[in-house]
Amino acid sequence: MKKISKLIPLGLFLAPVIAMAADIQSILGQIINIVNAIIPILMLVAFAVFLWGVVKFIFSGGDEEKRKTAKHYLIYGLIGLFVMVAVWGLVTVLISTFNVSETSIPIPTFNP
Repeated sequence: MKKISKLIPLGLFLAPVIAMAADIQSILGQIINIVNAIIPILMLVAFAVFLWGVVKFIFSGGDEEKRKTAKHYLIYGLIGLFVMVAVWGLVTVLISTFNVSETSIPIPTFNP
């Protein structure tokens, strides 16, 4: 029962999207648009974390504790950027390998 109660807010959040959608392709199109809007924001956040680490490292002076904290920011920012670019490249390779485009999403149909 607890699992179902956790899914209720998600269902309420997605209800307008599903109700306004004419078919599954328009739902998938809306999801793709949302993801395409979020990705640049995440890359900007990772780059900002990296730059914040650079600034903290430069202004740390001789304090080793501040330098250690700044190195963590640098590493986390680089890891975030690397993961996002690697996944982006992997998706691009898969799209070109299987010859899939955004407009040709195969939707299974049921004909009784």
